[in-house]
Amino acid sequence: MTDVDVLWRPSDELLESSAMARFLRFARERHGFEGDGYLELHRWSIADLDRYWRAHAEFWHVEFATPATSALPSSAMPGTEWFPGAELAYAAHVFRDRDPNAVAIVALAEGDRIREVTWGELERTAAACAASLRSAGVGRGDRVAAYLPNVPETIAAFLGAASIGAVWSSCSPDFGAQAAIDRLGQIEPKVLIASDGYRYGGRPFDRLEVLTALRDAMPSLAETVLLPFLDPGATIPGATAWDAFVARGAGASFEPATLPFAHPLWILYSSGTTGLPKGIVHSQGGILLEHLKWAGIHTDAGPGDRVLWLTTTGWTMWNFVVGVLLPGATAVLYDGNPGHPDLGVLWRFAAEAGVTCFGAGASFYHACMKAGVSPRREGVLDRLRAVGSTGSPLSPEAFDWIYGQLGSDVWLFSTSGGTDVCSAFVGGTPLLPVRRGELQAPALGVDVQAWDEQGRRLPPGEVGELVITQPMPSMPISLWGDPDGSRLEDAYFSVYPGVWRHGDWIEMTPSGGAIIHGRSDSTINRGGVRIGTAEIYRAVATIPEVLDALVVDVPREEGESWVPLFVVLAEGTTLDDELRATIATRIRELCTPRHVPTEVIAAPVVPRTLSGKVLEVPVKRLLMGADPLTVASRDSLAAPQALDWFADFATKGVPA
Repeated sequence: MTDVDVLWRPSDELLESSAMARFLRFARERHGFEGDGYLELHRWSIADLDRYWRAHAEFWHVEFATPATSALPSSAMPGTEWFPGAELAYAAHVFRDRDPNAVAIVALAEGDRIREVTWGELERTAAACAASLRSAGVGRGDRVAAYLPNVPETIAAFLGAASIGAVWSSCSPDFGAQAAIDRLGQIEPKVLIASDGYRYGGRPFDRLEVLTALRDAMPSLAETVLLPFLDPGATIPGATAWDAFVARGAGASFEPATLPFAHPLWILYSSGTTGLPKGIVHSQGGILLEHLKWAGIHTDAGPGDRVLWLTTTGWTMWNFVVGVLLPGATAVLYDGNPGHPDLGVLWRFAAEAGVTCFGAGASFYHACMKAGVSPRREGVLDRLRAVGSTGSPLSPEAFDWIYGQLGSDVWLFSTSGGTDVCSAFVGGTPLLPVRRGELQAPALGVDVQAWDEQGRRLPPGEVGELVITQPMPSMPISLWGDPDGSRLEDAYFSVYPGVWRHGDWIEMTPSGGAIIHGRSDSTINRGGVRIGTAEIYRAVATIPEVLDALVVDVPREEGESWVPLFVVLAEGTTLDDELRATIATRIRELCTPRHVPTEVIAAPVVPRTLSGKVLEVPVKRLLMGADPLTVASRDSLAAPQALDWFADFATKGVPA
């Protein structure tokens, strides 16, 4: 990368007054840091994790009811113990020093009006939820399950559950019955809080039948609470109405219990496209520290900021949005289809809500770019200072589009992490330039490296397995139903013993940043050269006629493997020889001749999970002859019918 590739540089104000800058000075003055600038600060942070995380906790004035003598006595993985003996309360840190009349949450649900919830209102509702959960017999370690849209009530219920030591777990109501049962059913919740439905794309989707199936599949339930979202009068036999549930605990004070650092906070889930989803258990203390870092330092969110991230309650980014409350920022929630009535709806909401940090999956920006959306034509975005992207690699062309649309003063940070750690490995820092197509830098306290198959560290410029060689506080304390830890070890530490292998291809860059090249379990292998699918998607994204794409490598018993590229075309476009040639030429020019697919095939839609992940491995298995009923759980897909086309194609279109 050269200076030509630099799209943004930090202002003098950020270099002086951002939370990252203040932490750098704090580390220098109080904890022995002697360097200058972010990359030196990062090296310092991973050189002695015990020192770094103690400094981090001190910087944020983390309140330990019982302190620990050290942050990290041993860095062995798995089974790392953080802050042994320490006790704290995650929920208590959310409401510290808040103005009860200031706005904590701004929310918009499709087809509704913008709502605002103050800190005082949120605390009162959380306290009422906590009291009502206790009256239902919920205690420490009991699970509270939610089947709810992305609305303020969901956050209040979570904070109430967390404050009494209950373990939270949520699915969005667009999950089908079996997908929700596969997740929530395995954790045997004591209370289920659910909505009667949701709205998406201008249509209401009634979920009362699914809710009945959920209750029938969970004999552990002591109470079901129904939040009327579509119909104010919605009821099901035996359920408690949300208003009655809150009224039952009205007037209770908010007094979060102090809990061990490693006490479970919530359970997240792997995508579950094949098999039962992994229940990933995170700790109160680990998430508190990680989200203070990710939201408060790396995103630079604090009082006066309003942070919007397009998500549902079934994706880890919902947990991040909750996390922005910890440093005092306002959480901005959107529930619904970001493309209805058009792709400008989210930008209009951001303008009206005064959003300062706007985040979404990379696929959203790619869709806006393809559709010719102009964010500044949708409303006044003068308060917008930062734009975030995650979920899949953001193409260099999307970097160009964002800066072309929003101007050179906006800080764009692309991040990569995972549900597994509920945080980022590499991402943004307000102290470094933004380079086209790059993630700015590794996150503080994260020893991320690129390794080859033999476990050797690769130099900048070479693509390898993304590994984390030292522990993070938010790594799972366990997988649900894995008492001896064998499933956790097999999932993350079986390839490189004692080192976390995440399953992504990463390239560290000479500037200190990184490029993600897609999933390592869906790699294209041409003549022994491994190629990340993200490189092909980046090239195809530059072609206006192509809206979306999926590529897989299907092995053959003899000769080269078959590499089909499936493309979704713009309306009115035909996949003729000329367009095929254009696609091949663009891939050859922007990648290498090895990247050019064997065949280009038009498809009606690319199948994705509910969080937007492309189903490369399930499609590959279909094309290799797997039973369509076994390759993916249909209820975990954004559009279950999308896989049907590929199943049909596999029966008649795969060359021998």
